Order: sequence, then C-alpha cells, then structure tokens
Amino acid sequence: MIGTAQALVYLLLYVVVFVLSVYALVDAARRPARAYAAGGKRTKQFWVWVLAAATAVAFVALPPPVGLGFLSFLALGSAVAAGVYLADVRPAIRPYSGGSGSRGPRSGGSGGPYGGW
Repeated sequence: MIGTAQALVYLLLYVVVFVLSVYALVDAARRPARAYAAGGKRTKQFWVWVLAAATAVAFVALPPPVGLGFLSFLALGSAVAAGVYLADVRPAIRPYSGGSGSRGPRSGGSGGPYGGW
C-alpha cells in the first residue's frame, strides 16, 4: 500500500513538471518577439528552444505507464527552466505583449482585488 502511494506521488510530481513545462512553452511561443527585447530578457527563440528541450526531457522522465521513465534526474532542470521563465521572464515581458498580458482598469482587468475605481 505504501509503495502504491509512493508511486502515485512520484507520478504526480513528474506530471506537474511536464504540465508546467508545456504551459511555459506555449506561453513563450505566444508572446511577441519584441516583448523579450523590450523587457530586457533573452530572445524569444532562446526561450522557446530552452522550454522545448525542458518539455521533451520532462516527457521522457515521466514514469513508464505514461512516458519512458529514464532521465528522471534531469526533470529537475525542466522544472527550473519553466520556473525561471514563469517567475522572471513572463512578468517582465507581460506589459509589452499587447492586450492579452496587461492588467488594469483601462485594459479590462479588475484593477486589483476590490475592482477598478
């Protein structure tokens, strides 16, 4: 029973890393290239390639019922790459990404937790 619970937690952790990598890759691909330069970050091509590699590694690291189950130690690198993009790059380029990324009263966002003034 404990072995089954451990296997489930193991599978869940690797699925979370894979989903996080896919989400970061899709977000990076949707942002305009000029937003990366305006935000003072590396190029769009760089981030798309890094996140594509991270997604591929995260998929290969998934346990055998879903993925191949090897290179699992490299899944940590996938989590780090996706985490750096989502925590550092994405907030920096969001204001330069056009209408979908900016928040505030004029752009249709809520303007904060209590709504727009």
